[in-house]
Amino acid sequence: MPKTTSWFGWWREAPVDARRALWAAALGWMLDAFDVMLYALVLTAVMGDLGLTKATAGLIGSVTLVAGAVGGVAFGLVADRHGRTKALMGSILMYSVFTALCGLSQTGLQLALFRIGLGLGMGGEWASGAALVAETWPDEHRGKALGLMQSAWAIGYALAAVVTSLVLPVWGWRAVFLVGVLPALFTVWIRRSVREPALWRESVQQTRRGSQVTVHPGSPGPDQGGPLGGPAPGVRGGVGAALAAVVADGRLGLTVALALMNACCLFAWWGFNSWIPAYLSLSPSQGGMGLDARAMAWLVVFMQVGMWFGYVTFGAVADVFGRRRTYVTYLLMAAMLLGLYAQVRSPLVLLLLGPFVAFFGTGYFTGFGIVTAESYPTAVRATAQGLTYNTGRLASAAAPFVVGSLADQRGFTAAFSVVALAFLVAAAWWIVIPETRGRSVRASAA
Repeated sequence: MPKTTSWFGWWREAPVDARRALWAAALGWMLDAFDVMLYALVLTAVMGDLGLTKATAGLIGSVTLVAGAVGGVAFGLVADRHGRTKALMGSILMYSVFTALCGLSQTGLQLALFRIGLGLGMGGEWASGAALVAETWPDEHRGKALGLMQSAWAIGYALAAVVTSLVLPVWGWRAVFLVGVLPALFTVWIRRSVREPALWRESVQQTRRGSQVTVHPGSPGPDQGGPLGGPAPGVRGGVGAALAAVVADGRLGLTVALALMNACCLFAWWGFNSWIPAYLSLSPSQGGMGLDARAMAWLVVFMQVGMWFGYVTFGAVADVFGRRRTYVTYLLMAAMLLGLYAQVRSPLVLLLLGPFVAFFGTGYFTGFGIVTAESYPTAVRATAQGLTYNTGRLASAAAPFVVGSLADQRGFTAAFSVVALAFLVAAAWWIVIPETRGRSVRASAA
């Protein structure tokens, strides 16, 4: 790709395949957010209709995240074996169908089962989409491209809030979920328009030939987190062999640190975002702010503006100042601002503070795709991304339940303060995670 000094030139000068890959991953992630966040937005109505307590409602959110962890690892393996686009299409179809089924639930148990199916698809989308983007964009623009992909989550969340504000007051929460089947149609475009990355196709061919891999001079070796090219030995075996290849060449410590750091981040994010719509809409006697459905939804939409800018700016800032410094700054600011948010009772102040909480409290997720893409070889990249992201999600699955239980017992102020603490612990893990800026995902075969 030609060098460019224009802020938007990196997009205009990109190959068609790279732009299509980014569109596919970004729209898939946007629609993922749309389907997943509908539950939080209609939670107050669901609790009233199905007779759920805060703890039970939080438990349903937690089992969704457990399923997301399983789906992320499983679809990561599928993406490495059968292709990024196939895994992407499968995950979108799964979360779309199960979102619609949520609208047919008659009991809390039925809703939990359908949310498990949705979670499996939700987890798979990120692993396949992040690998697709990372392998089609050059090193100097990877951060910006993954930032745009990640920012689509904010758009999907905002779109879900808008749909909820229009549908919920008129047709009820079941109709809101039924709208969630529409993303399934997007898979038709992916199948027709998006090709597998050349880097993945070359890796598959090399693996089939059993060829040996050499690393570019100057690229990081095993003692620096492992080479970033070509297929790792042994990945043609079963699941165990693929997972063993992820932690090979001295990457065990890095993999554990990334998973634990991400667990803290995801605990904080889901603990807050699973409950913020309910917090805004529950009555003051229930510990909430007492806003109606439309006011709550538009307050959430306003927060997504900050979230979108957080996603987009992280990639650009991390390309300039490094992954570690940018990540830690965002996490520390998120902890401080969320601690303040937990103390505020004025809707106007929450309206003004919300975008800043979302900016720092979400934007760092752009960095996870960047760091993991730059830390693992092509043959196991999607598996590694799915493993580190979704084992973190598995560990953080307790967040909706913990926050709901604390809100029942101690109120939302105490519950959100625990979430702020999780951001601080996440920042501490960067003591052992290396800086990856400047690493290449390209490789040459021997």
